[in-house]
Amino acid sequence: MPLPFDGLSILDRSQSRLGSSEADTLRRVGERAQRAERLGYRRFWVAEHHGVPGIAGSVPAVLAAAVAARTSTIRIGTGGIMLPNHQPLVVAEQAATLGALFDDRFDLGIGRSLGFTQAVRTALRTGKEDADRFEQDITELLAFLGGTAPITARPQDGGRTPVFVLATGQGVDIAARSGLAVVLGGPMLFRDRIPALERYREQFRPSPWWDEPRVLVSVNIAVAGTTAEARHLLLPEARALAVSRTRGYFPPLEAVGDEPLSAREEGFVQESLASAVHGTPTDVARQLTELQARTGADELLASGGAFDLEAQARSDELLAELAAA
Repeated sequence: MPLPFDGLSILDRSQSRLGSSEADTLRRVGERAQRAERLGYRRFWVAEHHGVPGIAGSVPAVLAAAVAARTSTIRIGTGGIMLPNHQPLVVAEQAATLGALFDDRFDLGIGRSLGFTQAVRTALRTGKEDADRFEQDITELLAFLGGTAPITARPQDGGRTPVFVLATGQGVDIAARSGLAVVLGGPMLFRDRIPALERYREQFRPSPWWDEPRVLVSVNIAVAGTTAEARHLLLPEARALAVSRTRGYFPPLEAVGDEPLSAREEGFVQESLASAVHGTPTDVARQLTELQARTGADELLASGGAFDLEAQARSDELLAELAAA
């Protein structure tokens, strides 16, 4: 049974592994994108993290350019550029440049998150007021991309670059009013009713970027020969994420290992696993079919990082086989 999505894509967070340099981590991102292209994935996106030990990807526009140079057909994008950290004109110019250089294969995913810690936010010269300006910044960004701003951003994009909002809560409403595609993830996707998606579809206003609502769901996915193997693939990232939420750093995926976690951290681990999809190909196909039925999502964006690179490659392969069945 084929997966009931109109497209299958990957979000790679450039997570480090023990014994490898950050340069090696970034090179592996490009290798994974090349493999995803061969497997028939639609999009390959990279993320933005500043000053986070354990994550090498800090400049998504630069990393996306490197990945695009190593591929030829797959769409390359950002998941996403955090707009509070940047001037809308600069983001528009980056997007338009990437689109011009790589045959309009670039997707611009944007978000409103601030830096990981107060020290990072200070270094970025951002604060809560910058996140509160998100809708205004999107309006300016779209004007630069569409050619309606007081100055002409170059190279001229003409609205060719598709724009996506990584959203929760208020961001969903902003995406609807702006006529942009929306990317949703997390525990909300596993509820019977998702008010944010209902509001998005009800309030959506067609725009030069999207004629109708477009929903991507982003989920950590692991496919393996057994459920236990798939869970084992997800566990290191879940443990590392738990540590990041309590201790302020994101350790390499193997570093947490069997280190004892606090009760709070164990709770975060279980929360991560509960909002992931994993198991045998049959199990994953069933879970993803249920996810699409709950959300009505158009596309699936597979996220998650594994310390076992061979197992991750096999998981990517098995997921692509499900989509092509």
